[in-house]
Amino acid sequence: MQISLPELSQILPGLGLAILISALAYRLHSLSKSGAIAAVALGTVVFGLGGLEWAALLRGFFISSSGLSRLFKQRKARFDEKFSKGSRRDAGQVLANGGVAGLFVILHLFFPEAIWPWLGCAGALAAANADTWATELGVLSPRPPRLLTNWRVVEQGSSGAISLVGTLAALGGSLGIALIAAAFWPTAQVQWLWVGGISLAGLLGSLVDSYLGATLQAIYHCPLCSKETERHPVHTCGTSTRQVRGLGWLGNDWVNTACTLAGGLLASLPGLL
Repeated sequence: MQISLPELSQILPGLGLAILISALAYRLHSLSKSGAIAAVALGTVVFGLGGLEWAALLRGFFISSSGLSRLFKQRKARFDEKFSKGSRRDAGQVLANGGVAGLFVILHLFFPEAIWPWLGCAGALAAANADTWATELGVLSPRPPRLLTNWRVVEQGSSGAISLVGTLAALGGSLGIALIAAAFWPTAQVQWLWVGGISLAGLLGSLVDSYLGATLQAIYHCPLCSKETERHPVHTCGTSTRQVRGLGWLGNDWVNTACTLAGGLLASLPGLL
């Protein structure tokens, strides 16, 4: 196995670009301090080890997801009590959404001639983008969502809930990353069937997120507000929450990691075969 190591002249600009983008995101309140530090590390891996093509995928996800978070921030404020964290991403959220993509960039160093690491990276970020778009736009649906497992009508913003608006938003977010992958395809000819596979993998990854949210993710209850929430140990009202279902260790960051891992593995499968 021949490892393709990048030149120092590529790594240093990658580090500089990662610092610049992370600092700007921190100033715009898209990242917390821990999120900015994690973004520098992740950006250095993707920008410095992968190059411009791989960096384009990460930038596409970050710009679109951050833009949506800011665009509808006021309209979504009433759902903050449902989510475990706010729109300002911390280190856990950064690594949950981009860590799997960074892993595929590292695998590219070990398999420089293979296409599957590129597909996996694109699929992981497509799933992250699909999940983000579904969350940001799905809560704006005029109709209440339904739980993925039993199709029961639930409150907007509930873990594991899906809607037509949210599903279409997920497909749009996934397709956006797939089109970026097509624009920066690392080989001479774009395989459009694989581009479709990236879109589908991203959508399915977001559904894995919803399934885990409806079954195994830790969900808590606020006795004062009488509402289910992902927040623990304290709800937005300041009241302590107690777990009512799911696995205590399986929080939203781990669910997002599973989402991106599913998208990456599904997208890379055609290249491996």
